[in-house]
Amino acid sequence: MKVLLQRCKNASVIVDGQVTGKIDRGYLLLVGITSTDTEKEIDFLVEKVVGLRLFEDDQGKMNHSIDHVSGGILSVSQFTLYADTRKGRRPSFIEAARPEIAKPLWELFNEKLQAKGLQVETGVFGAMMDVTFTNDGPVTIMLEA
Repeated sequence: MKVLLQRCKNASVIVDGQVTGKIDRGYLLLVGITSTDTEKEIDFLVEKVVGLRLFEDDQGKMNHSIDHVSGGILSVSQFTLYADTRKGRRPSFIEAARPEIAKPLWELFNEKLQAKGLQVETGVFGAMMDVTFTNDGPVTIMLEA
């Protein structure tokens, strides 16, 4: 499982002209699931996302976690995180989990983040999405389990 975490000032997802998720300050999470992922990887990454201290304190140091700043999460399923570009010009996505595996795991990931008391907004699994955000910092971190 991979999560590309981007600290943002705001983020939103539009599908078919409708806003499906929108947050102010927080994290945009691009979430990739592979075929071997289980609840164990989800639990690890939920704890990592919740516990990371990526928001600045009064001295400008990254000392505050997302719950400390009452931040939101916009979670977007992103199978292209598992693109293999080592050969040719067209990426292979063979490592990405099939939708029937990935969708329930992504939904469980989001539910577990909500259970931690966080506001969680989402895109739409498998849809073409317009994702807009303002990267804060910029702070962008790849998390893997």
